Amino acid sequence: MKNLFSLLPFFIVLLLLSACVPAKKYKDLLEREKVCSEELAKFKKSSGEYEALSKDLQTKFANASRDLSKLIQDTTALGSKYRLLLRDYNIIDGEYKSLQKSFDKLKNLSARETAELQNQLEAKNNELQIKEDALLKLDQELKEKQRLLIEREKRVNELEEAIRKKEAAVQLLKAKVANALRGFENQGLSVVQKNGKIYVSLEAKLLFKSGSTFVEEEGVRALVELGKALESEKDLEIIVEGHTDTDKLNSSASPKNNWELSVLRATSVVQILLNNSSMTPSQIMAGGRGEFLPIDVSDKAKNRRIEVIISPNLNELFEIISNE
Repeated sequence: MKNLFSLLPFFIVLLLLSACVPAKKYKDLLEREKVCSEELAKFKKSSGEYEALSKDLQTKFANASRDLSKLIQDTTALGSKYRLLLRDYNIIDGEYKSLQKSFDKLKNLSARETAELQNQLEAKNNELQIKEDALLKLDQELKEKQRLLIEREKRVNELEEAIRKKEAAVQLLKAKVANALRGFENQGLSVVQKNGKIYVSLEAKLLFKSGSTFVEEEGVRALVELGKALESEKDLEIIVEGHTDTDKLNSSASPKNNWELSVLRATSVVQILLNNSSMTPSQIMAGGRGEFLPIDVSDKAKNRRIEVIISPNLNELFEIISNE
């Protein structure tokens, strides 16, 4: 409480200076917030589509694996049926040959006996032909099942390999980013991998003073290192999200509320990343979530943060799905 009273003159001066912000600058800030909101909505839509496609990929992969298992079962069943039919065919073929021999021996029998034997022979021959046709059809079905099985295995292998490559690429990128930011580990910075993305979280104490949108020197150094680690990765999509705690802002000047503060802080971070690297502006955007996505309701300091969310390019996986 004593510290708060000692800072009271500073806040009074800050409020007086904020009140002097020209209307044009404030209007520009509102325009920037509007653009950021529109870009955030666009990114959320794109992110939703990517997440939907990612879920569709997992569904396709599960269906492919299930179909593969079914094809293996069908192939096994057809193989057994084929062997049984082949056995029956061989039995009937043996009976046919035996009757043929008997017929040859009994050529001199009476016409009635000869006709009866001929009828038996023709019946066996017809039965043999039916079995032979069924055997041929089953053989064709078996070959078709085997062809489908090979294609399905190939598609499953392609999906597995594509997923493996993406996971390996994300792991390598995480290691690269973590190594670049190793010197800031004990200053409120963390790098984690989840849901196929990399999350770089920087607590506000590393970047900003209370209520400020100006990035401090130590925070600039961390962002410069992050930009250098990412500038050669042209196939990434990056969103910078600003987060605040639940403490309300009571100011008539910008930033007026936590929403605006989070957006402006994210914009400041994006500007530093772009100014100190060769990152492509089209692959990065800024957005603010205000106080509405806390990570620890009992620790406000952790909720005041910037999150840099790095998403890999999934075009290869989408192409495999589209060819399904």
